[in-house]
Amino acid sequence: MDTKTTNPDIIYKETFPVTGMTCAACASSVETILQYTDGVKSASVNYATQTVKVEFDASTSPDKLNQALTDIGYGLIITDQNASEVSQAAQEEEYLATKTRLYWSAGLTLPVVILGMFFMDWEPGKWISLLLTLPVLFYFGAPFFVGAWKQAKHRKANMDTLVALSTGIAFLFSLANTVYPEFWTTRGIMPHVYYEAATVIITFITLGKVLEARAKSSTSSALKKLIGLQPKSLKAKIDGVEQEIPISEVVQGYEIIIRPGEKIPVDGKVISGSSFVDESMISGEPIPIEKSSGAKVYAGTVNQKGSFSFIAEKIGSETLLSQIIQRVQEAQGSKAPVQKLVDKIAGIFVPVVISISILTFATWMIVDGEDAFTHALLTSIAVLVIACPCALGLATPTAIMVGVGKGAENNILIKDAESLELAHRVNAVILDKTGTITEGKPTVGRIEWTGESKRSTEDVRPSTVDYRSILLALESKSEHPLAEAVVKSLHKLNISPASIQNFQSITGKGVQAKSSTGETYLVGNQKLLDEQQIKLDPESYELAEKWRQEAKTVVFFANEEEVLAVISIADQIKESSKAAIQNLQSQGIDVYMLTGDNQHTAKAVADAVGLKHFKAEVMPSDKSDFVKTLQSQGKTVAMVGDGINDSEALAQADVSIAMGHGSDIAMDVAKMTIISSDLQAIPKAFHLSKLTVNGIRQNLFWAFIYNLIGIPIAAGILYPINGFLLDPMIAGAAMAFSSVSVVLNSLRLKSRKL
Repeated sequence: MDTKTTNPDIIYKETFPVTGMTCAACASSVETILQYTDGVKSASVNYATQTVKVEFDASTSPDKLNQALTDIGYGLIITDQNASEVSQAAQEEEYLATKTRLYWSAGLTLPVVILGMFFMDWEPGKWISLLLTLPVLFYFGAPFFVGAWKQAKHRKANMDTLVALSTGIAFLFSLANTVYPEFWTTRGIMPHVYYEAATVIITFITLGKVLEARAKSSTSSALKKLIGLQPKSLKAKIDGVEQEIPISEVVQGYEIIIRPGEKIPVDGKVISGSSFVDESMISGEPIPIEKSSGAKVYAGTVNQKGSFSFIAEKIGSETLLSQIIQRVQEAQGSKAPVQKLVDKIAGIFVPVVISISILTFATWMIVDGEDAFTHALLTSIAVLVIACPCALGLATPTAIMVGVGKGAENNILIKDAESLELAHRVNAVILDKTGTITEGKPTVGRIEWTGESKRSTEDVRPSTVDYRSILLALESKSEHPLAEAVVKSLHKLNISPASIQNFQSITGKGVQAKSSTGETYLVGNQKLLDEQQIKLDPESYELAEKWRQEAKTVVFFANEEEVLAVISIADQIKESSKAAIQNLQSQGIDVYMLTGDNQHTAKAVADAVGLKHFKAEVMPSDKSDFVKTLQSQGKTVAMVGDGINDSEALAQADVSIAMGHGSDIAMDVAKMTIISSDLQAIPKAFHLSKLTVNGIRQNLFWAFIYNLIGIPIAAGILYPINGFLLDPMIAGAAMAFSSVSVVLNSLRLKSRKL
């Protein structure tokens, strides 16, 4: 990235992987440091993905941002390579290192625990425990102490602070009792040591980090699958020579060669050859699509049996697959509104816990008897250990990550966490007609043959002329969008075009040409018939009027004397539209249809899908105004569209949903994208939102309840009642379990059916 320019108006937006974060309080520290760095407009950290999204101007640079974080023990991964892959590699490396530390810590801790629990009065056992504890704390547990020191230098505190204080104090207390036990024995008190507490705390917290890392890796599985769809290399023809090159070296305009079974590496247009391509990762449709010269192909899709060459048009981050990956990454790194509150709590949580620990120590020293110091020390350590804010910090982002991944598996791309959290509250849905409720492309509904050609309806060709071949020949040469629908319909009947001559296009009316026998034929609208003074028979006129009332476009095929066929063409309603709309209405959601088409067309479509509310002949700004009207009535509005004309309304809506086959602008504005363009995915998205929000609420409830119950118990509130004091060792295990339980609860969503 070039940041040499000094223009302060240029704002860069980049997402960097962050190193060194160990808890939600760390995330808060990273966010705060970056936000107060000169040139930074905003910074948003996601602890679950270990990333930070930064907006900064040209007065700073990624290196300066990294330097600001390095001073307090964190760092940014800055690379020109694929940041996602570099981040995953760094996380994998950290995971393996943490797992190694866990194995060694556990191996050394086990004998310390055995000595502490079963041979506590054996004097040599204390010295053996001391020797085994030293590497656990100050080598395998060194990251906690280093992190705490760096935080302390900047008057900050995080989870490392809690761990370092609790284990450090326990170790120093035990060391003093090992070296100079006479201090207690002369007072008639048995000098206990708590090496096992210190080592078990380090081991359990390290175990929690390993399980946490594995679980977070699992939540990103959908993203990894998407990234894995793109091949690492490709075959290109350069200067007439076929070469295999890394995908990073391809440039626009290269001729790419695809053979049977290969994945398509970039987006482009076929120039030679033909095949069928599996595009299910884009459309959700299992049937492969035929690709021949002029057809578009997309990165990540899979070629079937044929071979073809295509010109690379979109590469790198411009490809459809890369855009999908980017949307998933942005969604997994975004924050739900509730998370902003959690972050603030996590930022002050550690200082509050340290204060409670000091208060606990002071209280025990004041109210207890001869064991005051011992009880004060143990309870204050237990408070520091049990109150780790990890569970609180993981409550929201892990649920969001799993929800986004679940959505991607069901062809629902979620752009940010706010829309995922809000969608379950939607009680009004606005649907665009063309491309949303309907297919968005004209198709022939029916061809009614009349007069001399009527025998064609029984698929018996007339003895002298095959009118279908002539109709196909005329429409094949026409450039009108509706002509393609007729051509496709006739091709399905395996008809070959007849030979025609003197073809001419009549603007706004239709086309005409002469057959090989010199007879004139024409295809067009009512105006063309009137101009040529060709009259409709009563039966054909009645049929044409009926089709018009059903919002279908009517096209006529005629010779110089009579109409030979009446053709109905319409934008077909998607098979899933009616069921999806009824599904939404059954949930008490008001569904509206807005369209720029005329009243007849709008009413016909609305009646066909069972819609009560619709508006016809609306302009793009009218759609946005209608969204505002519903919002003013207190409704939470979702807008579903696919075109540029929907973008204003999409931006205005509380939840905006784009159809995957729509325009790039619509998909950029929308907060959700339905890849398959199947309306049935919309109620699924709302259900996914409900499940995700329920998961967040459950996580936050248990995280808060855990601390609400755990801290008083650790402080010794039960001691006056039943003499119970929480061992710091058990507190460490409980803390680790709380973080893992939150992640596991979030992962339950992966098995839920939408």
